Amino acid sequence: MALTIISLIKQVPLPAEMRMGEDGLMDRTKAKSIINIDCQFGLEAGLQLKKQYPDARMIVCSMGPGSFEASLKTAISMGYDEAYLLSDRKLGGSDTYATGLAISTMLEYLGFSKDRKEPFIIFAGRQTSDGDTAHVPSQVAENMGIPQATFVERVEANDGNTVTARRIIEGGYQILKLPMPCLISLTPTGVKPRKPSLIGAIKARYTTINVLSVDDIKMTPEQQALIGINGSPTIVAAVANIESDRPPVALATGQGDEQLVNSFIQEWEKGGNALVKKEKAEKETKELPDFPIVDLREQNKGILTWAEITNGKIARPSLELLTPARHLADQLGNDTKISTVIIGKNVKELVNTLFEYGSDEVILVENDKLEEYLVLPFSDIITQIIRERKPEVALFAATTAGRELAPRIGMRTGSGVTADCTGLEMGHYIDRKNKRIIRPVLHSRRPTYGESKLATILGFVYPQISTARAGTFPVPAQQRGRTGTISKFAPKLNNEDFVTQIIDTKRGEGGLQSLFDADIIVSGGRGAVGDGLKLVQQLAEALKDKNIKAEWACSRVVVDNGFAEYARQIGQTGKTVRPKVYVAIGISGAIQHIAGIKESGKIVAINNNPKAPIFHHADFGIAGNYEDIVPELIEKVQAGFTFGLEAK
Repeated sequence: MALTIISLIKQVPLPAEMRMGEDGLMDRTKAKSIINIDCQFGLEAGLQLKKQYPDARMIVCSMGPGSFEASLKTAISMGYDEAYLLSDRKLGGSDTYATGLAISTMLEYLGFSKDRKEPFIIFAGRQTSDGDTAHVPSQVAENMGIPQATFVERVEANDGNTVTARRIIEGGYQILKLPMPCLISLTPTGVKPRKPSLIGAIKARYTTINVLSVDDIKMTPEQQALIGINGSPTIVAAVANIESDRPPVALATGQGDEQLVNSFIQEWEKGGNALVKKEKAEKETKELPDFPIVDLREQNKGILTWAEITNGKIARPSLELLTPARHLADQLGNDTKISTVIIGKNVKELVNTLFEYGSDEVILVENDKLEEYLVLPFSDIITQIIRERKPEVALFAATTAGRELAPRIGMRTGSGVTADCTGLEMGHYIDRKNKRIIRPVLHSRRPTYGESKLATILGFVYPQISTARAGTFPVPAQQRGRTGTISKFAPKLNNEDFVTQIIDTKRGEGGLQSLFDADIIVSGGRGAVGDGLKLVQQLAEALKDKNIKAEWACSRVVVDNGFAEYARQIGQTGKTVRPKVYVAIGISGAIQHIAGIKESGKIVAINNNPKAPIFHHADFGIAGNYEDIVPELIEKVQAGFTFGLEAK
């Protein structure tokens, strides 16, 4: 039977060229566009699989305006055979829920349903640079009723019916075996995408792009009511610029490496430069219009969270989640309770930990078949709980598991999902069209457009679902002895949800927890790989020898080039950390990396380029070659300099 390989791509504007419109939202009309980077890796994964199946049918699909044809032509020139563009004004303003619904409907119209007799596989990028949600792959898979694997680096076909995928997880990776049809989303640590060939470019020139409307793909009136800006369960209420609130960098001075390091230490002990706060005129408090206040929650009440288990313990991001959950519960008042779902085999012993960190109720789901996390059974179980309990807010940590689980659940419940939030507040929404004020409504704030903007997303279908960026919120203070209510839940398990097999799980020693617990993180970038990051690691070890809680990390490019495991990656596509001191060595300062370190107490930058962007975000800086500066700094640490921190 012939295999069909389908790649989903999106054309995105370059973040540097995005501008804010007069309405406070982003205007992408004048920005240059490219195929989203992650989608390029998805395209290449499909082409790699074709090597095993030379007769495979190659299809590329997208959704967007007519200008997206350019990216589809590029995919043809890379080696794809057919291209389909879903383009309709009715789709304008669609959120990820509506996008996933529309794309899956198009694929089913083209004949690709889970009941298709001939095998097919769908590839996609992990996330897009203009949204960074990582939702659409999960939503397409859920709508089609097929298994998925996200954050995947490598894919190999085993036979005509199954594939093996290497999936990144916190602290390491998993090897999964999936049946076809399935959907795989690729990370930019996969096989690098090829360039279009000359023969391919000629082929693309004469290939017709098949443009389809929502009517062409037979979307029902009920489905059409769920797309576009009016049908989407979430809206972008506002977008604001993200500005640094750090003082100007205190740059070390001197002629030689020793003088530079001595100057840095003097600046450190002096405290560096002070932040000169600019006085801002207070905004006038706008009076609310004389509209009636409407509460749309009906029976929905309470906050639900999910406790992820890693190495037999509650994962730290799941504990962090209880901080915004408690904040929202306090804002809602009326004895709003936090209920936390914990799923696994023999996990009752972890319940008290959740009580001590803030959960009022723990919903306990124990079953031998649920020892390991799998997205299909876990999403089904949590959906069953949501339908029974009817919470008004559901929160997940934005881990690799949470980022695929939440949108799959959102698709089942009809809820919109806001990804990777750094702020969660209860507020109101002025619905001028219907002359009413909706209150309360969750205001989910998340960085977007390459971390240069902060978007506020509102949802109007309950539960309102959001994922919180790991490392952004502190873990609540532990209240030893605090208790709560244990509620056992016996889910209805579906055998079809266990079709994906976990072949192997590996977690490296440089895991999630050590970076979150470190007081000092020494991190290396492209400019520090000349010695394979040895000096970066030696500086961290020197601090450990002084009984300082230190760990080493890196930027994305270091992981992409194989110098370190993904577990150590800091930034928008890695981890968000908040150590007391962050030492950036050879890191240029791309905004995506800054997103992961901006909560650090103090940032020290070492870079041979005095004009590197990192110095605009650092408190202290040394301009010089790391091969010369870092050994001097190690000697100072060995002599007793520990960045003002006391041994633990």
